[in-house]
Parts: sequence; C-alpha cells; structure tokens
Amino acid sequence: MTNTLFIGYLDRPTFLHRLSGSTKLIGFISFSIIGMITFDTRFLLGILIMSLFLFYQAQIKYREVALIIQVIIAFAVFNLLMVYVFNPSYGMQIYGTQHLIFGSSKQYFNLSWEELFYLFNLLLKYVFAVPLALIFLLTTNPSEFAASLNKIGLSYRISYAVEIALRYIPTVQRDYRTISLAQQARGYEMSKKASFRQRISGAVRILLPLIFTSLERIEVISQAMALRRFGRSKKRSWYMARPFKTADYLSLVVIMIWIILGIYLFKVNQGRFWNPFKN
Repeated sequence: MTNTLFIGYLDRPTFLHRLSGSTKLIGFISFSIIGMITFDTRFLLGILIMSLFLFYQAQIKYREVALIIQVIIAFAVFNLLMVYVFNPSYGMQIYGTQHLIFGSSKQYFNLSWEELFYLFNLLLKYVFAVPLALIFLLTTNPSEFAASLNKIGLSYRISYAVEIALRYIPTVQRDYRTISLAQQARGYEMSKKASFRQRISGAVRILLPLIFTSLERIEVISQAMALRRFGRSKKRSWYMARPFKTADYLSLVVIMIWIILGIYLFKVNQGRFWNPFKN
C-alpha cells in the first residue's frame, strides 16, 4: 500500500536512525547555515553529493516524499524565474565580468553566463537542503527530537509543542484523506476530471470539518496536559533521550571538518563567491 504520509518518522534499521537526534539536529543546522552563506559551487556540489548519499542510506523511498519534493521544485523554479526577472544582470555585477549569451549590457533583459552560474548556485542551495531536511525529519523519532531540542537549551515546553506538531501531521493527513473519501462517496467529484471551481468547492468541504476536528483534538490534548500539571516544573526528564555514542562523535567530527572547509574557502575565495570567470 502506498504511503500517503506527507511527512513523518519511519523506523528503519539504518545507521542514521541510530544516531542521536541531537547529532542530526546539529548537522542539519550547521550544513544549512554554511550552505546558505557560501556561493562556492564546488562546496555546494560536495554537500549535495553527500546529502544524496545519506538520503540513499536512510532507505527513504521517493513515493514517500514525492509531494513535498514536487512542491519544493515548483517553488525553486518560480523563485529562480523571479530572481532573473527582477535583476537579469545581477550575476555580472557579482562576478565583475560580462559573457553575454544574448542581448546587450544596455538592455534590461539579457542573459549572461555569469547570471546562469549565479542561478545555478541558487538552485544548488535549494536542492542540497531538501535531502538533509527529509533525512532529519524521517529518521528522528519526534520524542527524541523534542529531547534533542531541550538538550541544546530550548525550553521543554517549546520542545514538547514541536513534538506534538510533528506527531500530529500524519494524523491531519489521514483525517484529510478520510474526509475526502467520504465527500467523494456522497457524489462530490474532486478528481482531476472535475473543473477547477468544483475542486475548490470540494477542498472547502474538506477543510471545514478538518479544522473543527483538529480544534476538538487540540482541546482534548490541552485538557489532558493541564490535568497532568504539565509545565509546572522547571525541568523534566525524557524517556526517549539518547546519549551520544561513538557514531555520534565521529559524525560530529565529520560535520566539523565540513564547516572548517567551508570557512577556509571564504579565505581562499576572498569572500563568499567562487569566481571561475576571474582571470
């Protein structure tokens, strides 16, 4: 049966699943920060190759994350198009050279190799982070994730709220699918065969009961937590907390090496940008 979860923890026997949630959180944040700052294509390609390799090792199947990948690809393409439309010459301004493919420097809309190279770097920034985010979210138990957030200094109240949100996402999707099937059983056409107006109307019929169901569930959870005096103590213990092991320490060393390499490239490139057009 096809997994219809939009996102959720998948328990599998991989080394990524056995790593501490704190290790994966530190790695994800570190790579995201250094990857968003740098514009060194070589470094970004290296992170992308590593993230795809880890994605494969995590045994995550495309059909399990197809929807989120399609949404991110659509967003990335739209964003790249807007970047070009608002400033087609930005690449030439950054790299300080002009290698035009068509148009002239006096025209607003032109296309240069510098602009294509800049847009390619932006694409790498979008792409490399997707496998890392999916690996982190799909290989980390929500309870362990909450313990990891608390371990790095975040309030346990916020950590617990994040855990509930992650656990609730699959439930929301199941409710959405159940309500959708119920509406279709009543004769409402919401497939691709229906018109755009019919599909919007069908979505409204699904969202309204979904919202009321969610609010009711939130009320039940809030009352249960209040009855158990949640939040009265300054600290709490975590059943799913996982101590660091050898694999965690080795992973942190690898993460540190990558970060040091990224910082070193700032010095080599004399800034964030690697300029292959420079003589």
